Amino acid sequence: MSCTNTKLDELLNPDLLRARLISASLYLAAYELLENSIVERIKIFLVIGFEVDNSADLATYRDEVLSRNKSPIYASLSWLLEQNAITKGDLKKYEAIKNCRNVVAHEMTSVIVGEVKTDYLEQFPIMIALLKKIETWWILNVDVPTNPEFDGVNVTEVDIMPGPVIVLQLLLNIALEEPETTN
Repeated sequence: MSCTNTKLDELLNPDLLRARLISASLYLAAYELLENSIVERIKIFLVIGFEVDNSADLATYRDEVLSRNKSPIYASLSWLLEQNAITKGDLKKYEAIKNCRNVVAHEMTSVIVGEVKTDYLEQFPIMIALLKKIETWWILNVDVPTNPEFDGVNVTEVDIMPGPVIVLQLLLNIALEEPETTN
């Protein structure tokens, strides 16, 4: 009976439910940023920015990336692995991150009320680190070398704070900030 009372207390605790809802929502938003970084950065690099109907660039993207796997995310991860942007260990981390994302996305109500347990809070910093690693690789290996403004400038990983990581940090700061109370 005490177990039921504990669950009911949790269910009726607005602060606990709000915290769970916010953290689950932030996890999903962070996952979307990660997936975008994995898939869209490659697509932009190989296709977008050229003519919209440039079939040669689309063919290159299909041949170099999409031909690796039916799933664009796994095809892109394979491409990033080949480029040494990520490691096989990062692929395992991605799988754990994705599995948590699927539980949170498909069973959010059960996660929020505490019926379904998932380790998404433990996966969150791992996801942020993977996002930062991929974005930093792009900046160091594509953005800086192709931008003449950086000619002769020594840019290191320490110098870089990728945009998607900044966006995520802003979301975290805003969502987790204590609301102001008025008297």
